[in-house]
Amino acid sequence: MDDLRPGDPARIGEYRLLGRLGAGGMGVVYLGRTDAGALAAVKVILPEHAGDEDFRARFRREAEAARRVDSPWAVPVTGADTEAERPWLATEFVPGPPLSDVVARRGPLPVRSVMVLGRLLSRALAAVHGAGLVHRDVKPGNVLLTVDGPRLIDFGIARATDATALTATGVLVGTPGFLAPEQVAGGTAGPEGDVFSLGCLLAYAATGRPPFGSGAVEAVLHRTVHAAPDLDGVDDASLRALLERCLAKEPGGRPSAAGLDALMPRDAPAGAAAGWLPEDVVRLVADLSVALLVLPGIDATVPDARSGASRPGPPRRRALLFAAGGAVLLGTGAFAALRIARDEPAPGGRNWTIGVHADLTGPGAAAGRAQERGVRLAVDRFNARDGQPFRLAVKVLDDRGDAGRSARVAAEFTRDPDVLAVIGPTGDAATGAALPGYDEAALPVLTVSALQVSFPARANGSFFQTGPSYVTLSDPVVSRVLSRPGVKRLGILIDRSGGQAAYQTGYTANLMVRGLTDTTTHPRVVPPGTTAFGPVVADLLAHRGDAVVYAGDAAGAAGVARALAARSFTGPRLAQHTVMGTEFLERAGASAEGWEFVAPFTHATAPAARAFAAAHRRRFDAEPAAWSAEAYDAAGLVARALVGLVGGADGAGASAAPSGAGGSARPARESGTAPPTRSALTAAVAATRYEGISRSYEFDKDDQGLVGHHAHLYRVEDRRYRYLGPAPERKG
Repeated sequence: MDDLRPGDPARIGEYRLLGRLGAGGMGVVYLGRTDAGALAAVKVILPEHAGDEDFRARFRREAEAARRVDSPWAVPVTGADTEAERPWLATEFVPGPPLSDVVARRGPLPVRSVMVLGRLLSRALAAVHGAGLVHRDVKPGNVLLTVDGPRLIDFGIARATDATALTATGVLVGTPGFLAPEQVAGGTAGPEGDVFSLGCLLAYAATGRPPFGSGAVEAVLHRTVHAAPDLDGVDDASLRALLERCLAKEPGGRPSAAGLDALMPRDAPAGAAAGWLPEDVVRLVADLSVALLVLPGIDATVPDARSGASRPGPPRRRALLFAAGGAVLLGTGAFAALRIARDEPAPGGRNWTIGVHADLTGPGAAAGRAQERGVRLAVDRFNARDGQPFRLAVKVLDDRGDAGRSARVAAEFTRDPDVLAVIGPTGDAATGAALPGYDEAALPVLTVSALQVSFPARANGSFFQTGPSYVTLSDPVVSRVLSRPGVKRLGILIDRSGGQAAYQTGYTANLMVRGLTDTTTHPRVVPPGTTAFGPVVADLLAHRGDAVVYAGDAAGAAGVARALAARSFTGPRLAQHTVMGTEFLERAGASAEGWEFVAPFTHATAPAARAFAAAHRRRFDAEPAAWSAEAYDAAGLVARALVGLVGGADGAGASAAPSGAGGSARPARESGTAPPTRSALTAAVAATRYEGISRSYEFDKDDQGLVGHHAHLYRVEDRRYRYLGPAPERKG
């Protein structure tokens, strides 16, 4: 990767540009990074093409098609702006070397590796073709290798737009030696041409040379059309037959990309490909990846005094990927993005990993990113303290809020021996899907924001909820309502659009009020999808409800807020934290004023959070969001438990205040240089009492549930959420 040049932009869209990955006739490809830390390859089209309206129209169509490509083996599109002055498109950045570099340095790959390569790339091409695209340049330089499988890059987009513009002038699109005969002859490049190119690529991987030789371009193209491929050295009969089918001269004689699966031997994995490369290639991939990820610092932007704009400052380089114990934390699997904390490993020291299992790109992305930042900050502060007996690293995997992916993320974490504990998952469904895998591996997992009252039965007791459940949160909801003067009858509206969170909160609040107080209730349940709340609100008020608790989602809460305002209702109005967010404020408008929320997360303005918030601003140049402090606490709790096991400096370096607060009941220590077992760490977490930012952390000895409620109270004032302080707890 090259440094940015003086004329290069500092940002494109949401991406801070770090360096140049390459340049060509269509544009420049930069390495970009979002504020949340996600890396991307950002292709920016050159001005001379950006001014061509026909080009823009094609680019727009191809960008839309590329977004539909869904394969773990094809690098996904993460952003685009086809209407910008200079159109751009971003894809996920994969920290792996191209196949061409690996073969050039190491030589041919073994047969099994080539078979796996073929199966997974054929699946990538099937996804490309299914989206209505043709790659047109399948070659070793466009396939990146990671330890868990290959990634096809540069599909569609520039290739597809090039096709019309360049073939009109007689210029070939693609790379000589990896082109199909029909492309050489000037015909239309279709999906069959991609299969031919894949055959050339696999032959190159198996022999170390292109099947139609090298040298003068004209000679290579002539051999492609008229000569048989050179497959000398391919002794495996299955692989040779596969290559001959792919390299048929006539397009109709080749299998489709989707049909290649049936031609693969059964020992070529159909799914995740861990172990698909021999050990020496894994080491080579690791070395090349580390060199690739020596990046400039992300805060090296300085103002340009002449124009007032920002421009890249002098580069400061650091490695984002590191080798630990001889194994590089590379691949993302078929399901997730992996980012490593910036902490450098201590020379000769022990380095243990905390996993972050989060939704970073799905419906819970805001909470997931906040939790990732909280864990990173806790690890930063822990590693900064002198005398620590080990250093911590962070490994982050994205489940996208999908239960199926969540189970696969859990499998990835459990397979990694360096991961001693996991913070997450973000959501209830993702947590339920992941827990069986974590429990089987006895890997301690501390969820911050999955607050369902019950999850699948667990044998090893390695699961900890570090926040109060929805049922537990009903207590401060009721306490807050009943503390208000004049409340004699409580209207409780349970909107099933809010799922289990709404049902558990509303149902428990109703039972609690009726069973423990003299106050009466009038509960109402509405089916999911209800949008007309006027009749429901009218019924609540007709039954003399002088306070309202709403349990549901943001859209429903806004509808209820408007209906109450229309009837000039000014009594107490409370909702659960799941309603909080910009959607409620925007939909409810002025009707949101005065609404209150009981939440399990604290705020940057809370006295206990001030030191944390200041550190967060220095680290990320942003205020901490909801759930960040709670993830910080969870990581600090794990660090405290680890220190208690192995001895050394107090683990409070990861706690909220710089001076360190809180004590712990330390279990027996494990000696030696090996990390503690996961089971030992589970027991240590269960026995540790930790004073965090958001609450005190102590777990019940019988069910390992969090002791205490420790919720927080917010109110909407001037269309903003104002932090009021700790939520009240019921006396007695």
